[in-house]
Amino acid sequence: MTDEQLEQRVNELFAQRMAQVEQEKTERPKRLALIASKGTLDWAYPPLILASTAGAMGWEVGIFFTFYGLPLLLKDLRTVVTPLGNPAMPMKMPFGPDGFQKVEWPIPTALQVIPGFNTMATSLMKQTFKNKGVATIGELRDMCVETDVKLIACQMTMEVFGFTKEQFIDDCTVGGAATFLEYASHADVQLFV
Repeated sequence: MTDEQLEQRVNELFAQRMAQVEQEKTERPKRLALIASKGTLDWAYPPLILASTAGAMGWEVGIFFTFYGLPLLLKDLRTVVTPLGNPAMPMKMPFGPDGFQKVEWPIPTALQVIPGFNTMATSLMKQTFKNKGVATIGELRDMCVETDVKLIACQMTMEVFGFTKEQFIDDCTVGGAATFLEYASHADVQLFV
């Protein structure tokens, strides 16, 4: 076989394999792999919205909950928000006349450290979401379960923070980084939130 014939044969085999890969992609659903590393109210929304939406679209979805995102899998779900350290967060009121609701209230840092301020901010944000018809974190998590999103609790984080499997919802699995990497290695989209 000449060099020219060998090169032609390699090109033919490569083209066949690439066509096979493309066909396999169209035959299987798209796959989304997410890492949820934060569990505050504002940071819980992005991975759960993306996952529930992709799941509803027929995608395979997996979320790896690690570090501060891990509490999003707790049966006793408690999400809070803090304006402290989040200067871009607008503070608007979810009640009163329209003009009053549209005002962005700058909150001095000194006030944000007052006990109870986070509770107030969390309450106002949850009320704003409710007024706008936005699903709660619990509702989004339930939608993920209904659309067969794989909810993976990071085993190492569980051990470090002292969580047990019994504290988490039944619909999650426990796995390490290798478990998630295996899943993510076949994903069309991978995101870290």
